[in-house]
Order: sequence, then structure tokens, then C-alpha cells
Amino acid sequence: MKKTFTRLVAGYLVLAICVMGMVPRVYAGMVSSEILTSHQADRVTDLAKIQKVMETKIIKERLKELGFTQKEVQARLDRLNDQQIHHFALKIDDLRVGGNGFEVLVVLLLIGIFVGVWFYVTGHRVTVTK
Repeated sequence: MKKTFTRLVAGYLVLAICVMGMVPRVYAGMVSSEILTSHQADRVTDLAKIQKVMETKIIKERLKELGFTQKEVQARLDRLNDQQIHHFALKIDDLRVGGNGFEVLVVLLLIGIFVGVWFYVTGHRVTVTK
């Protein structure tokens, strides 16, 4: 009787653990309590974010190289609807200054290969001792 009860409890625990493993992990976060009622407030916030990026020296110089004046850029921004401005503001957050680092990784890998080939050709040995 005791073995049957132990097997039953063990089976139940195995089944319960399997069911708990199938439940997806849910991440919860803090949400602000302020209520956003106006799309105009969102537009103003997004435009402020875009304007902040547009005021950087590098962006100004690049736009000038492409032949755009500040008035033309502002006129084009004013013609965008709320959804386009929000999408543009979200894309600004995804930008990485200087790329994603792939080029640096390739250069470091090539330098490592060249050093390894150099040691192999010259017959040098690298030994690490404690």
C-alpha cells in the first residue's frame, strides 16, 4: 500500500512539473499611472525627439551635403501624419551610432589570424605557465 501511494504521488509530481514547464514565462513591468488622452501630445513628444536628433552636428552636415536646408527639413516633417512621425521616432531609437560592431570583430579576427600565421612561420612558441 505504501509503495502504491509513493508511486502515485511521484507520478503526480512528475505530471505537475511537466505542466508547469509548459506554461510560458510572462514578464510584467511597471506602468505609469498617467492617462494619455491626446494624440497631439504624442505628436509633440515624437517631434521633440526627432528635432533633438536633427540638431546634432553630424546630421546637420549630412543634410547640408545632400542639399537640404533646415526650412526644407522642417517643412517635410510638418507634412507627415501622426502615424508616420511616431514610426520615424521609433526608428530613431533603433539606430546604432557607428554600426553594429561587425567590422571591428572582423578586423580583430584578421589581426589574430595574422599574428598566428606569423608565429607559425617564424617558429616561435607561446607557452603559458603558472
